[in-house]
Amino acid sequence: MGKNVAEGCKVGKGGVYILQRTGVEEFLPLLHLGPQTPSEHLLELFRGAFNHTVDAKNRLTIPKRFRPAFAGSVVLVRSIDMSPCIGIWRPDDFEAYSRAAIDQQPPLSTKRIQLERFFYANAQDAEIDAAGRVIIPAGFSESAQIQKDVVVLGAGTRLEVWSPDTWNDQQGALLESIAGITADADAAA
Repeated sequence: MGKNVAEGCKVGKGGVYILQRTGVEEFLPLLHLGPQTPSEHLLELFRGAFNHTVDAKNRLTIPKRFRPAFAGSVVLVRSIDMSPCIGIWRPDDFEAYSRAAIDQQPPLSTKRIQLERFFYANAQDAEIDAAGRVIIPAGFSESAQIQKDVVVLGAGTRLEVWSPDTWNDQQGALLESIAGITADADAAA
């Protein structure tokens, strides 16, 4: 740590936040830095699985521990691997993810145009209301076979929303194939 740098750590339900300051701020308690938004300092990825419901107005309540990470807005995305689920992304994470895939293609290529169409036509910006709910568009619910009961699971940089029956089937298939997936990853390393 440098001469005029103060550093602190805040542990909360949503993750671990690292706070760093320089100059005169070094002499102030950490709480004088103002509100710290988790999206700026969050080191933890989304983890866990939670049973929730979608209400009659097609609103899903985001698990409370994850709400601060979204700072009021999300991007809802049909699954990139065509699994019947809905991805809930932080806007910056979705943009970085989609740009990384798109930018691998030459600017005028057909594949690039197809990727842009896929990523942006199958994504929708949404706001989280004061009660921590987001409206799931009807087309997204239909493609994910979501009715009332759902499973919200952490998938690293995003959340995924599944119907319980579909998730149970997917989880079973995943558990059966995970040994082969990890063996392939070890062989590639």
